[in-house]
Amino acid sequence: MDPAPAFASITEVIRSIPRSELLMAAVAAMVLGWAGSLLARRNRLLGSALRTLSSVGLGLILLTVVLQLSRMDPRLDVAVPQLGLPEQAVRGGETRIPLAPDGHFWLRASINGVPANFMVDTGATLTAISEDVAKRAGLEPRRGGLPILITTANGTISAQVASVDRLTFGNVEARGIDAVVAPNFGDTNVLGMNVLARLESWRVEDGELVLVPAGRDRAQ
Repeated sequence: MDPAPAFASITEVIRSIPRSELLMAAVAAMVLGWAGSLLARRNRLLGSALRTLSSVGLGLILLTVVLQLSRMDPRLDVAVPQLGLPEQAVRGGETRIPLAPDGHFWLRASINGVPANFMVDTGATLTAISEDVAKRAGLEPRRGGLPILITTANGTISAQVASVDRLTFGNVEARGIDAVVAPNFGDTNVLGMNVLARLESWRVEDGELVLVPAGRDRAQ
């Protein structure tokens, strides 16, 4: 039996595992705990100290993961600037978007000053940005961020999360918004529920999508 196909399959699986500083830190903490257990036989005090450090490290990593996952729930608003988790805020005046011939609502937006077209998708949890637009807008994966797996038409892919400093469209301005970036997205940018859920309301009226931010300037 030729082991080459099996080896190639294992290699592909390993490559598909999301990598991050958090993952490496978790592995290091577990190794520290394992070393502490071995040393406890010879030096109980040192072994106990290493296991305590391991437990504290794993606890902090778990807390960081929980905070990052919480931001993906549009009902929650988690802001921890020290961890690169800014407040996600949407402000401005009412904006109306006409239905396009393809049956979708498209808006012309500016992301960190870079123009781009976005499709509004109420079924998308997070806003998604193509790799090309992300590069031009200067978006970088969040340091220590948690990679996420996304199911697309081309299969499951690993994507990185970045924070958008400023996203504007119509009379609306969004700051600190999370967005996923992956090379497999193609050229499509998607405005997801992590933006829409922070509006006061949104509705379809006479073939137009009406976006109404909370605390909007009623004079507009």
